[in-house]
Amino acid sequence: MSTIRREPPAVPRVRALAPDLARGAMLAVIALAHAQVLAQPFLGSAPGPGSAVDTVAQTLMTLFVDSRGYPMFAALFGYGMVQILRSREPTLGRDGAHRQLRRRGCWLVAFGVVHVLLLFPGDILAPYGLLALLFVGALHWSDGRLLGVAAALAAPGALVYGSVLALPAPGDAAAATDPLTSALFRLMSLPLTMPLNAVMAAAPVLVGIWAARRRLLDEPERHPVLLKRVASTGIAIAVLGAIPHAFVTTGVWHPDAGVLVAVGTLHTAAGYAGGLATPP
Repeated sequence: MSTIRREPPAVPRVRALAPDLARGAMLAVIALAHAQVLAQPFLGSAPGPGSAVDTVAQTLMTLFVDSRGYPMFAALFGYGMVQILRSREPTLGRDGAHRQLRRRGCWLVAFGVVHVLLLFPGDILAPYGLLALLFVGALHWSDGRLLGVAAALAAPGALVYGSVLALPAPGDAAAATDPLTSALFRLMSLPLTMPLNAVMAAAPVLVGIWAARRRLLDEPERHPVLLKRVASTGIAIAVLGAIPHAFVTTGVWHPDAGVLVAVGTLHTAAGYAGGLATPP
């Protein structure tokens, strides 16, 4: 009598919660950071010290929020690219999975253009889409190449955002512009802001790809020592590197443009460490 072989029941794939929790937390941090930008007409140096409560709040924002959310979110974007590749490659093959990632990147660019046209010049969707298109091949780089290129891109990324923080406050004319002209100005700025934002986010994206290969967030119980060291060291670097900029954002210190760029660059570079160290 022949024996009927029974296949074991399929085990449903369980979605890792840590990356989703981290994305939600970083979106909240990014929203908090942008709230103050919309509430005050300056990016860098404050006109002067405010009340004690305002000074404390602004100091905490500078040390723990400003430029600390988007590095982790960018790293999670790279992490998600690996997750998509890992889930699609068995059925679509490597080329098919790559095509899907590139298609998603194109849609992000398209949504980002609409976002800029209708609402906000500081869009990040289009830069992420651009990075998805550029870094599909990076999903197969060696670990050394990933981290080496990430380290090389961190320097220009920090300098770019440090320079943005040193920009003077917009005048009253910017606020008086009619909606159609404002939309046109936003759209015309996109060819400049999209690559600049992409450069700022490129290093964390590559680090996120490296982390996803090790399933650092999928299986955190396997990497407790590494995660604790990254968290403690990164947050300490972020706080120390943000102290000079905190004097600027609270209106206590008004350095010249060159020093302001250097302070902003240090603040941003330290933010890479703090953002990547933020626990999910």
